[in-house]
Amino acid sequence: MKVLSIAVPSYNSQDYLATCLDSLVTGGTDVEVIVVDDGSSDRTAEIARGYIERYPEIVRLEQKPNGGHGSAVNKGLEVATGRYFKVVDSDDWFDQDAYAEVMELLRSQPDDDTALDLVIVNYVYEYKYNDTTNVISYRNVFPVNRRFTWDEMRFFRVSQFLLMHSMIYRTDRLRLCGLQLPEHTFYVDNIVAYQPLPLVRSVHYLDVDLYRYFIGRPDQSVNMDNMIKRIDQQLRVTRIMLYMYHLRRDIANRHLRRYMYRYLSMMVSIAVIHLILSNTEENLKKIDQLWKDIKDYDLRTYTVLRTSLLNAALAMPGRGGRYITRKTYMVARKIYKFN
Repeated sequence: MKVLSIAVPSYNSQDYLATCLDSLVTGGTDVEVIVVDDGSSDRTAEIARGYIERYPEIVRLEQKPNGGHGSAVNKGLEVATGRYFKVVDSDDWFDQDAYAEVMELLRSQPDDDTALDLVIVNYVYEYKYNDTTNVISYRNVFPVNRRFTWDEMRFFRVSQFLLMHSMIYRTDRLRLCGLQLPEHTFYVDNIVAYQPLPLVRSVHYLDVDLYRYFIGRPDQSVNMDNMIKRIDQQLRVTRIMLYMYHLRRDIANRHLRRYMYRYLSMMVSIAVIHLILSNTEENLKKIDQLWKDIKDYDLRTYTVLRTSLLNAALAMPGRGGRYITRKTYMVARKIYKFN
């Protein structure tokens, strides 16, 4: 069995796939790099085959008809043979020193059910437009460089969340929770970062800057214009996450439950903000429908989410409320450096 399977969803990635793969093959022969070619029409598969020739014990290629990022992750998880599983987007890459430390930790895990369920690392935003970086770490949230449980999780800052970039799951946790991402849908990374959490019993926060997340391509899904254009996909993912659990009933650990409420609140806030920014009557009506759906499904979740500071601010009525929302969004972009 491999120690780590890395799925690399790839669609027309010829311009940056090599940089990604160069950073992954250094993990050694107990790493499995699965390039999932999601129906590309460029040289993506050809580039992957070149790496297979050079690293036959490490790199493999899975080709499939186009189904979107989620379907590529599904395929990677389906064929993965590693004890641990990580997704790396084809335009991102690993820091080499951090990678070596991660592999040392994963290799040290016992060959039984006491092995860590989740390893958390830092990730780094790499901003193309101004050549700067922003490190997202978790020193204020988790014990550093040791095993712990959710009981030791402290409070997150406003801009902090566990994202897929920071998470390395034990593969059996993902399969046990039935992870199956929707096809032809953006923003499914949030499901990966949310659905398996109740099955995680042991965690290790390794304080290294492993994942380098490239920001700056105009076609990226987190680009503001793209988020408005794809708002129905954001809403779809938000509802999928909402309907996974009745958090008060299903999540016994209060620390984890508090965090999962907070994650759902963030998802709703992002959807509502972009519905407001779109400034169309059709989309503004979708806000009321979203809140109705939440209330109908789980009144407790509705109350917690509706009374959060940001969602309460977003509920301000009329043009004045929408104006404040737009101004708040622009300020938040500068502070938290999203988009």
